Amino acid sequence: MYIDSHCHLDRVRLTPYNENFDEFVRETVNNQVSHMLCVSIDMESYPQMINLVKGYDNIYTSVGVHPNDQDRHEPDVDELVQVALNEASNVAIGETGLDYFHNNGDMQWQQDRFRTHIRAAIKADKPLIIHTRDAREDTINILREERAEQVAGVMHCFTETWEMAQQAMEMGFYISFSGIVTFKNALELKQVAKNVPLERMLIETDSPYLAPVPYRGKPNEPLYVSKVAECIAELRAMDVADIASATTENFNRLFLK
Repeated sequence: MYIDSHCHLDRVRLTPYNENFDEFVRETVNNQVSHMLCVSIDMESYPQMINLVKGYDNIYTSVGVHPNDQDRHEPDVDELVQVALNEASNVAIGETGLDYFHNNGDMQWQQDRFRTHIRAAIKADKPLIIHTRDAREDTINILREERAEQVAGVMHCFTETWEMAQQAMEMGFYISFSGIVTFKNALELKQVAKNVPLERMLIETDSPYLAPVPYRGKPNEPLYVSKVAECIAELRAMDVADIASATTENFNRLFLK
């Protein structure tokens, strides 16, 4: 069985499941994905997300504001902590972080948002879900400055260098691989996937985005997390069952401690 450590179930296409979320969850479990972490990207859609997954004991959630959009409700530390602790399914703060690929100019607002989330995670004693793109140095520096190692977390959908992976792992973070690792041109990322210690690895889909080969270009969904595991198993010359077992154990250790 697998765990999809990062997906956006409120955005997954339900057309193949007769627009029925119950059927979607049932078929996902039938395809060997036992649990899913449904990740928040803004406070406006958070209540709808929670209502969608409420009652499913195999779906966990997070609370946070994605770094991409500036024009969002900006929660302070206390609001994030209160929301995180008031919902039993919440196991993390995020996704949060820095994204300089989709933004330019003065990134102070993004850095301030990131710091707020780290402080909230420490106060709530919840791990962080980190999004980082084209912001390696600032991401690591802010994590260090805010002492994020107190709660650590995961570098989600990792696409950065082995050096950054090492720096993150030194602070206790896990490295999560998405369908991108299955892409033919992701040579550097494949090498990172070979090097990351098994006890520091997670797998994810980031559904409905970034579908793995052979579904690339199509809507993604959690049951495709097996393709991520199969690719990593092949890269490391391991049995895919061992990848599934290790990443499940890692997920439980990080989020359900």
